[in-house]
Amino acid sequence: MSFLSRFEIFFIKVKQNKWIWAFSVFCRIVLAYAFLAGGYVKIIDERFASGLSVIHPMGTYLNALHHTGYYYTFIGIAQITAAVLLLIPRTVFLGALLYFPIIFNIFILSYAVRFEGSLLTSPLMVLANLFLLCWHYDRLKFLLPIKDPKPVPLPRPVIYSKKIPFKFFFGTAATVVVTVGGIVAMNVFAVMPRNHIRDCNDQFEGTNRATAGAIFCDCVHVEGHSLEDCLEIYEMAEDDEIVK
Repeated sequence: MSFLSRFEIFFIKVKQNKWIWAFSVFCRIVLAYAFLAGGYVKIIDERFASGLSVIHPMGTYLNALHHTGYYYTFIGIAQITAAVLLLIPRTVFLGALLYFPIIFNIFILSYAVRFEGSLLTSPLMVLANLFLLCWHYDRLKFLLPIKDPKPVPLPRPVIYSKKIPFKFFFGTAATVVVTVGGIVAMNVFAVMPRNHIRDCNDQFEGTNRATAGAIFCDCVHVEGHSLEDCLEIYEMAEDDEIVK
């Protein structure tokens, strides 16, 4: 038996579990709520994360995006469309397809500018979105490079099993822990612009890089230079002298 055949047998079994079905509904609701809120802000023409300074790396991007006119509104409409499609059972797969490139873009953007506001949430949302795509593998397979794809023989009507899938939930919890732990580990020693200059300076307290850190924070929050330039200036700055 081929790997694909074994996977499809596993997929059919998973689709018949009531607890995993409930988890898919939870993912749909959470993802939809996030985009309904974010999309609404854009449609009413308010700047997203308005509390960020316009010279903050993320603030600069959001401010420029806000001034793109109907493109900004278009993004909001796309987000709300994806959210609504996720909430309608018959269109969940289409909603997940539309949702994925948008949330993946947000995920990459968050890391590019080190925006702590979505450093944790965006990768978890990407994982939830991927789960929904896998949950609809019977439709997704026709978009994959599979030779002569055949329909997955899902039973109709579905008789849900009430057996608690401990392996699935432990695996899901482990994935979340590893993802969050990996993000924290990668950024624990990283220099972050933070959302405000006060918080930016706080990360350097008690270290021998307080002066270099202050220069970095001023570079980002006061002078408004790019994050890349400010990080380069920070790396070139000398450590503080230790007074004995």
